[in-house]
Amino acid sequence: MKSLATSQRSLRDPAVRHPLWPPLTAGDPVTSTDAVAYPLDIDYDYDRVPDDLFSRPAAHGLERWAPLLPPLAAPGLGEGDTPLVRLADGVWVKDESRNPTWSHKDRLNRVTVSAAVASGARGIVVSSSGNHGASAAAYAARAGLPCVVFTSPFAPPAVASHVRAYGATVLTVPQESVRPFMRRIVDELGYQSVSSVTDTAHTGHPFGPEGYKTIAYEIALDLGRAPAAVHLPTGYGELLYGVAKGFLELARLGVTDSVPRVYATEPAAAGALTEAMRSGADTARVPVGPTAAYAIDCEISGYRGVVALRETGGTARTVTDDQMAEAQAELAAQGLWCELSSAAGLAGLRAHGPVDEDGPVVCVVTSSGFKDTATARATHAPMDLEWAEVKALLTEAPSP
Repeated sequence: MKSLATSQRSLRDPAVRHPLWPPLTAGDPVTSTDAVAYPLDIDYDYDRVPDDLFSRPAAHGLERWAPLLPPLAAPGLGEGDTPLVRLADGVWVKDESRNPTWSHKDRLNRVTVSAAVASGARGIVVSSSGNHGASAAAYAARAGLPCVVFTSPFAPPAVASHVRAYGATVLTVPQESVRPFMRRIVDELGYQSVSSVTDTAHTGHPFGPEGYKTIAYEIALDLGRAPAAVHLPTGYGELLYGVAKGFLELARLGVTDSVPRVYATEPAAAGALTEAMRSGADTARVPVGPTAAYAIDCEISGYRGVVALRETGGTARTVTDDQMAEAQAELAAQGLWCELSSAAGLAGLRAHGPVDEDGPVVCVVTSSGFKDTATARATHAPMDLEWAEVKALLTEAPSP
């Protein structure tokens, strides 16, 4: 199936358009200002979307959605088609940890690495605390492209091993050096960035959120309708925007008759999007305090998040590490092992509601507990037990 993508357009002023190629990874050059770098969106020829696109059999791999994605020039790894799991109280969980590298980032990187291939980039470069770097390295390896990953020297051991497993060049430099190095790698070596290179707000790769919108497609098809609300862990807002755009497209194409409210949940130690919504600003910068939710502790927000919340009638909220840990434990008790950051969506629902939605409520879990800071750090000594002790342990333990 052929892509129906037509152009890049400014999110700040939809009248400002650019050709589809090359991807403008540093934001819109027309509407961006010294204060705010504005991201770009991708437009499609929606009149030519196949009538049967949303009635085709489910399948792993984003190829199923090719008409509504930028060209998929790089091979995939069977990303997408993740399960929707119903909790005891009727809340649904979209478990993105079932993707090939165990996070939602695989949807983004299938699209962005494809853009690098299609535009003749010599390699890709990414800045990431974990999930994004591992996913980018995997998809670059699959496409035969070199990959440079800037990451923290304090990344969890399991994550650090994961990023290096795909043969990427891993650089642990001071944070203030990351973006200057990335820009030089792009400008002088011909690599393409699949994460943000801008200092004044987050822009990211313009094609990236297109991969995320397939989450909305799958949720709607699994439920047989659009949900009433979707709660998502939020860092820079790319996932938030992509899911919101997916639901807006479904309504535009007549596949659903409503658009869910989309709720962003951030760690209380940061909360840049929450501050932007509170102040009415397009973006915000906030100090970041200590938190174990390292995947979403962003000091600066992106304009995409504001647009997603405005267009769906949702809002942004914050939760504490303890609230995320409670949601993480609730999910584990249902057989879902997720990273602390990934439990933020459910934590936001439990802490803030609303609980009276007229229709299904979905919480997106973004990555596996394998990625958590505590994973692979603890050791467990052998236990010298007699049968009587084992029996007592099992018979006296409370029922789950």
